[in-house]
Amino acid sequence: MSLHSVTTDQPEKRSTLSPSQSPHSDSERAINTGGRVERIKRKITTRHGWLGDYDYVWLCMPSLPWRRGGRRTKTGPPFYALDSELPLVLAAASGLQHALAMLAGLITPPIIFASALNLDSELSAYMISASLIGCGILSLVQMSRLHLFGGYYLGTGLISVVGTSFATLSTANAIINAMYADGTCPSTTAADGTVTRGPCPDAYGKVLAGTSLICAFLEIFMSFIPARALKRIFPPMVTGTVIVMIGASLVGSSGMPNWGGGSSCMSRPTSGFFQLCPNISAPRPLLWGSPEFIGLGFLSFVSIILTELFGSPFLKNISIIVGLAVGCIVAGAVGYIDGSSIKTAPAITFLWVHTFKIGVYPPAILPMLAVYVSLAMEAIGDVTASAEVSRVAVVGEEFDSRIQGGVLSDGIGGFLSALFTVTPLSIFAQNNGVIAITRCANRTAGRFCCLFLILFGVLGKISGVFLAIPNPVLGGVTTFLFATVATSGIRVLSYNRFTRRDRFVLAAAMSFGVGDLLVPTIFTHLFDGVKHPNKGLQGLFDSITIVLSTPFLVSGLVALVLNLILPQDDMDDDDDDVVEVVDDVEAHPHSKEKAAV
Repeated sequence: MSLHSVTTDQPEKRSTLSPSQSPHSDSERAINTGGRVERIKRKITTRHGWLGDYDYVWLCMPSLPWRRGGRRTKTGPPFYALDSELPLVLAAASGLQHALAMLAGLITPPIIFASALNLDSELSAYMISASLIGCGILSLVQMSRLHLFGGYYLGTGLISVVGTSFATLSTANAIINAMYADGTCPSTTAADGTVTRGPCPDAYGKVLAGTSLICAFLEIFMSFIPARALKRIFPPMVTGTVIVMIGASLVGSSGMPNWGGGSSCMSRPTSGFFQLCPNISAPRPLLWGSPEFIGLGFLSFVSIILTELFGSPFLKNISIIVGLAVGCIVAGAVGYIDGSSIKTAPAITFLWVHTFKIGVYPPAILPMLAVYVSLAMEAIGDVTASAEVSRVAVVGEEFDSRIQGGVLSDGIGGFLSALFTVTPLSIFAQNNGVIAITRCANRTAGRFCCLFLILFGVLGKISGVFLAIPNPVLGGVTTFLFATVATSGIRVLSYNRFTRRDRFVLAAAMSFGVGDLLVPTIFTHLFDGVKHPNKGLQGLFDSITIVLSTPFLVSGLVALVLNLILPQDDMDDDDDDVVEVVDDVEAHPHSKEKAAV
């Protein structure tokens, strides 16, 4: 078996109809409608309809990392397929678990955006609420699998929850830095050389509304390219490299700086508002990297590990939330939490309570186009993982249509999210672990998840609570979260056979990506020698600089180009044969002697 192949064997057969199948005759429709009404009545009036036969004790029972007698023999509850009948309590509980598992990944990007743009607590809380509401609405679209025309669909028909892609976060940080550098956003320089950035809400409207809205049409166009061609252009070598660099760059640019107290005070200025972290007006400000901050972040980090060791299946899937909760409890007890964001947050909110001036920042167009290409690559991988864990086909026309529908919904979601005043939203993969452990891939549970996300967004005080999380607690948790993104990329890279050609492509891509991580300013002065460029040429230079300075963009571009132009060698074929023989020997140890012959 080739390491580059995808497992297509499904654990069990199902007799349920696919989402695209439906009865055609009027009599069949009438019978189906009457049966549906009867099922709904039975579900809401019987104990079985509410509870079913699910093992709730298993779901909530703490576990031990060891057990006397060796292997664990207890099996999980039955598997609930996409459209099988689900008890109401289980659907709501599983939906809540999906929402909680996604929550940390959904609230982190708007918090980081608001911090990078120095926005006030009112705007920051709104950005979190709008993100949650937008995620809930667009996740419903992804799960729908609406038939459009011919063989084209909108949505995957799986539990595909969407959220702000970390690719957008990484690129936007570079774009925001460029906007402060060229004077688009205000900043002041103190006598000691310390630069203090002022609030810049217009940057949010330009980059993440206007520019993103235009660039979303690229992914919409890509969705109509045959899925097999997309997978050929963006193989695991390219997508894995991109995901690894996204996770690694976010650990360095956001996770660890927040763990130490915050990125604004990381340079330890000797004077000014950010002389102490998070600022001098905080309840208990300290120097960046103080042991108190490191200890708070470490407490949250260790809480995630202990939850994985001893937590129940329910808690293991929300270990990030557990880490945040433990860190906030301790931080609040010792006086590190500023509750002003909770007091100023509205009780109820919705989209468009605040709006941002829409504009276009020309230097951001090229990087945002690259972001949408990476979003399409992420969508392909996430849909494949969701289909695999949901026990549906991962090859064939139906699977290809799921990829096409997922990429199209991603592109339209990017367009709509800009209108929602939200950063581009794309499919997340965090909920796949929830499906695997709870054995519930049912779309009813997914719809409950969407309702919970919308509810969390509408209740404005919840956003205020998230905004009050101290930077060290957030940093300790997001460092782990971003590292899991990099780990996902390593897993995707493991699908490669790692022939000599594969190793060459990966080494070339990592040369730029890792180099950018370690020396982030290397391309900053690339065009300083060009005298008096006009506005258009300067915009092009800025775009190129942003692409070259963003690790996942430049490494993904190198991997993409080299993968397309480098031919397969005869030696690659020989390596493939060796891999297949070794693989067969490992799978059938009794055939080692035969393989040697």
